[in-house]
Amino acid sequence: MEQEKDPIKMLGLKLPTDPRWVNIVEKNVQEILTDHAYCEQKAASTAISIIIGYSEYKELVDEMSLLAQEEMSHFKMVHDKILERGWHLGRERKDEYVNRLMKFFPKGGSRLTNLIHRLLYAALIEARSCERFRLLSEELTDKKLADFYRKLMISEANHYTMFLSFARKYGDRKEVDKKWEDLLVFEAQIMKDLGREETVHG
Repeated sequence: MEQEKDPIKMLGLKLPTDPRWVNIVEKNVQEILTDHAYCEQKAASTAISIIIGYSEYKELVDEMSLLAQEEMSHFKMVHDKILERGWHLGRERKDEYVNRLMKFFPKGGSRLTNLIHRLLYAALIEARSCERFRLLSEELTDKKLADFYRKLMISEANHYTMFLSFARKYGDRKEVDKKWEDLLVFEAQIMKDLGREETVHG
């Protein structure tokens, strides 16, 4: 698959995750699984929020309905992994990556502009998650968990392309592509400060 050969190029990301991040993850698998579970839950919430805010976009609503179901099924899969190991779902932690990323676009603007921005944010979060999951699938010594992340990696790649495609469909292609490129550059700067915690985006 293309993303397996060159994920950074395929996803458009400007800065790869330092592979040493996996070593941090392996020291606290319970923490990464808990954080991952909440990421899936938030992704489902995002899909539902888009439905509520932009109900007139029939194709978008249809896809977000399916996405919300898929993300909650992923939440259950991760939660099951936690329970299998005799653990319980921990408390939610702040996602510094997402909080910083979502400050890029200025507040205000038209409903359509806000929709485009939300779609671009979602696309990038999915792209980075895909890149992180690929790294886990290749570097984790726990092969069962590595296989689990390889399967989810493919889903994240599909979500990334879906969100970006909708942004390009509803907005001016040239303008959207410029915003996407600028957002990617901004995200790379954020990533320079991260990669030191056992969380999906940390």
